[in-house]
Amino acid sequence: MPQFRYKALSPAGEALDGIMEAASADEVIAKLQDAGNIPLKAQPADEAAGRGLGALFQRSPMGATQVLQFTQQLATLLGAGQPLDRALQILLDLPESEQARKVIDRVREAVRGGTPLSQALEHQHGVFSRLYINMVRAGEIGGSLDDTLKRLADYLERSKALKESVINAMIYPAILILMVVGALGLLVGYVVPQFMPLFEDMGAEVPWLTSLIMWLGLVVQSWWWLILGVIGVAAWMFSRALADPANKLAFDGWLLRRGMFGVLAAKLDTARLARTLATLVHNGVPLLTALAIARNVLSNTALSQAVGVAAEEVKTGGGLSVALARSKLFPRLALQMISVGEESGELDTMLGKVADTFDVEVRNTVERLLSALVPVITVLMAVAVAVIMMAILIPIFELTNTVG
Repeated sequence: MPQFRYKALSPAGEALDGIMEAASADEVIAKLQDAGNIPLKAQPADEAAGRGLGALFQRSPMGATQVLQFTQQLATLLGAGQPLDRALQILLDLPESEQARKVIDRVREAVRGGTPLSQALEHQHGVFSRLYINMVRAGEIGGSLDDTLKRLADYLERSKALKESVINAMIYPAILILMVVGALGLLVGYVVPQFMPLFEDMGAEVPWLTSLIMWLGLVVQSWWWLILGVIGVAAWMFSRALADPANKLAFDGWLLRRGMFGVLAAKLDTARLARTLATLVHNGVPLLTALAIARNVLSNTALSQAVGVAAEEVKTGGGLSVALARSKLFPRLALQMISVGEESGELDTMLGKVADTFDVEVRNTVERLLSALVPVITVLMAVAVAVIMMAILIPIFELTNTVG
């Protein structure tokens, strides 16, 4: 019988991870649910362990934008009084992607067969996140699925907007760096070697700087493919090293201590954590379960681990703000706002304000970072070009003076 690796949440909010023998992934999910757990993922053990490089090229049947549109449209239809199966039937004709239509069709067929929407979404194997499924499940239990989907759509839209704002802000410096590297590579690897025959014909004694630049030019010209290969292998080895949880944890902890970059990483994940917790808690998900789900939304494993430790303290009756503060990794302003929310009994509302505040903080930090990064790159390029030109011109000037 095949083995399946699964992840689930216990009724107490603890993360469960293991291997189970079963006929199919659906049977694993059913067994976990029968035991009172919340299934998060179930897939063949050999597939989970050996995806390798192929995982980089594996595309989800529904992208983030399609999931957002599906959520918004379903919330609108349910809010207009349409039955769930009828709403899904209407949505079936809207996506342009054939894969997306197949996902919606499978969900519709499962719902028509009596399966709850949350369980039908869960069976789509990773298309919908754990946060998404748990919110839908809470909405079904509370009898307010349309309102839940509206809040979920708002969450997805805000998260998408934050991610896109960071990516869009980084496009210009990324292009600038590529252009600088390309221009310097062309200058050193093609232009500089053209002067070598000239210096040899003149029989001039060149300075050490000129010799160094000439040697560097020959290396780039003759071995550019090896240089690119070494860079590619180094990047691959680095990504492989980060695949080890211990190395990833150490790197993420180091990153948080790196000045403005660390501040940006902390603020970005604080906004994600607060937005996720606010959405889940407002929707009636218990805080411990919400913390177990929210920690998996974070990109920095050091912060994720700190949330896990905080959840253990909350489980014993401690306050969330105090528990998070012990790690000394989260911004003080966020902790103070969470503390106010706990004292006033409006934790979900204050978490939403924390998320809004740090969305703005992230954008401001990115702008400050770029305002410093772009001039630095420009100056470095100017200095590099000046050094190369000096290395070429100095021997020419010395030879001219000698002849004169």
